Amino acid sequence: MARTRDYSWPPAPQALPVSVTDNHTHLESLADVLHDGVELPGIDQVIALAVSCGVTKMIQVGCDLDSARATIPMLEAHQELAGAIAIHPNEAPLHSRTADLGPDGLEPTYAQRHDVSLDDALAEIGELAQHPKIVAIGETGLDFFRAGPAGQRTQREAFRAHIALAKEMNLALQIHDRDAHDAVVEILRADGAPERTVFHCFSGEEELARICNEEGWYMSFAGPLTFGANEGLRSALGVADPSLILLETDAPYLTPHPYRGRPNAPYLAVHTMEKIAQVRGLELVEACSLVQRNTQAVYGTW
Repeated sequence: MARTRDYSWPPAPQALPVSVTDNHTHLESLADVLHDGVELPGIDQVIALAVSCGVTKMIQVGCDLDSARATIPMLEAHQELAGAIAIHPNEAPLHSRTADLGPDGLEPTYAQRHDVSLDDALAEIGELAQHPKIVAIGETGLDFFRAGPAGQRTQREAFRAHIALAKEMNLALQIHDRDAHDAVVEILRADGAPERTVFHCFSGEEELARICNEEGWYMSFAGPLTFGANEGLRSALGVADPSLILLETDAPYLTPHPYRGRPNAPYLAVHTMEKIAQVRGLELVEACSLVQRNTQAVYGTW
């Protein structure tokens, strides 16, 4: 008899000894990964649980028009949150009607928000980013797994527009980089990266980590760091400049081991934080303090 998959919420881990920040989470998307029979907690509950586990600050990321618009009232309602907004690289071709098949083979799926042109969508992101609790433009970047040639061209154009916006507004830049390391680095070098550039959910190996060290680009580690097969990712963390290491969940996705496949939320950043400490050979209190100093250097305090 086939086993029933467990979609329940993982238990709360022991609280971290020093408070940290989850610098990338999608709180508005929790309902997307939950299934029948699993209670959907309110954002108040999710935040309170994170705080009780030592994840006392979170950056809420809205990376399509709907979630970017929804992010602003969330920031105003919750003192624990700051925000990042952008048009995700997989969203950009949908706005411009240039979406095509990438290696994933998925047909483009359009929503009402895609009736807005890409230029108008980017303009709205610029307007929303004027809110005082927006601390980053992101996630933007390139995703060559989900785009063919036409979509990739649009992604590059949108990425460059986001880079320019982050520099214009003196905001950090959060990068989505999937199967596109070389192209992302090429564009950042050609256009000039913002002073505070973050590779969200860092997915490279030692080579990319060394490039980030040279350029002063931050590397943000999420649940995949804890997956058994990801020795290359742990090797990258091992050579990363300690002043460039950040922590995130990308919740509700990428739940860390041993709860992979179950819902993710900011409180589970504790498991990734523990793995960061282990890989770097640090006491947990020291690793938490290091990551929090880095986070404040990128995003300030709120």
